[in-house]
Amino acid sequence: MPSFGLIIVGDEILSGKRQDKHLAKVIELLGERGLQLAWARYVGDDRARITATLREAFASGDIVFSCGGIGATPDDHTRQAAAAALDRPLALHPEAAELIRERMRDVAAEQGLPYEPERPDNLHRLNMGMFPEGAQIIPNPYNKIAGFSVGDVHFVPGFPVMAHPMVAWVLDERYRALHGGMRQVERSVIVMGAMEATLTPLMEAVEAQYAGIKVFSLPSVDHPQWGRHIELGVKGAADRVDEAFETLRGGLAGYGATLGPEMVRH
Repeated sequence: MPSFGLIIVGDEILSGKRQDKHLAKVIELLGERGLQLAWARYVGDDRARITATLREAFASGDIVFSCGGIGATPDDHTRQAAAAALDRPLALHPEAAELIRERMRDVAAEQGLPYEPERPDNLHRLNMGMFPEGAQIIPNPYNKIAGFSVGDVHFVPGFPVMAHPMVAWVLDERYRALHGGMRQVERSVIVMGAMEATLTPLMEAVEAQYAGIKVFSLPSVDHPQWGRHIELGVKGAADRVDEAFETLRGGLAGYGATLGPEMVRH
């Protein structure tokens, strides 16, 4: 199975002017399809840094979504950075250009104005269809201004209302065969008053015994119900999780640990 990555572009995210809404939603969209996010990166509106980040993404072999910076204003650099990362020229994509023209005709009709394709601002809008040579479009159901894909790296706008349906479309149209391939089950138990360092040998032993199973610990020092505790558990394929969890739980008896509720997450 390939890994999934996410790049979120924009000074407004890093400065706090806007709160990121992409990370949680992409995790949700992947999870609904039995897939998981392996990594995420935030990068500001610096073309050289975006180019370096995209160069790594193209070379990784991962399936990567990049959100933001594909407009045509001076602070939008993602299209140019993608072309530089690939060492390809930008070219006006014919289908993307026609969709932009459709959008301009729609807006003119809504405003009761004539469509003027040669007006300078309308000509400038065609820049939003300038993609790295060889790119494929990602349809935008919100306003027809397409995103684009090059291989397994997919570029969508920064606006969540546009980006999220476009990510869903890519997952369903390009990667349906992968759906369910990363579906995991988690089983965990609340361990009262324990220290992670004390339980580490048990955690390491369970991981060594069960290939493909990950052991996790989530400590808390001030939980309103359980106070100081660790949520200790295992996650992995459904056919191995139950056995690994019983081994983990049995091992806790040797530490005299006080156990609280158990949890199962799919």
